[in-house]
Amino acid sequence: MAAKKDGVIVILSSPSGAGKTTLVKKISSRNNFKISISHTTRRPRLNERNGKDYYFINIKEFKSLIKQGKFLEHAKVFKNYYGSLKKTVVEKLKKGENVIFDIDWQGTRQIIKKKLKYKIITIFILPPTKKELFNRLLKRDQKDKKIARERMKQFRADVMHWKEYDFTVINDKVELCYKEIISFIKKKKNNMRNSNFNKKNIKNHINALIN
Repeated sequence: MAAKKDGVIVILSSPSGAGKTTLVKKISSRNNFKISISHTTRRPRLNERNGKDYYFINIKEFKSLIKQGKFLEHAKVFKNYYGSLKKTVVEKLKKGENVIFDIDWQGTRQIIKKKLKYKIITIFILPPTKKELFNRLLKRDQKDKKIARERMKQFRADVMHWKEYDFTVINDKVELCYKEIISFIKKKKNNMRNSNFNKKNIKNHINALIN
């Protein structure tokens, strides 16, 4: 059972390009919210810094950490490995800090299966349209259409995992989406009622995205 002073785990997931990283950074600007910085084997993108955005390590180092059981969760996504160190996360939670994860559904499942004593709040982010998603992917990957198309193929499989999450929201306008997420986190943290969302609208939106 988590102590009252303990922090909570907040997980944001989405298909690649739906904007969750921007939302995670926005939430982390609030008092007492800290991002869980993942280790990864992928190369840094422009403007990414080691120790701030990710800990960039090689495959040998990553697999060594897996063997040692150091990760709270880890996954292979688009040929690269990502993982969160358990020790670092637990230390933050014990200090009463809320830890935000920017991970996919694979990592989310692993954390939930660990059955930690800390409260876990899971949120799934959707893009407003398929066209907007493709444009975001092009912009992020320096207009590489091949990479963007590969990620679009994966989109259909990833998006269907929304049902596994506590809350699903459409990221059309970042500020509005951010406010909806913060409102939901507050309700869940305080065990308040009326923390549900319109699942019928979400299903209709997903059908429009994948068809």
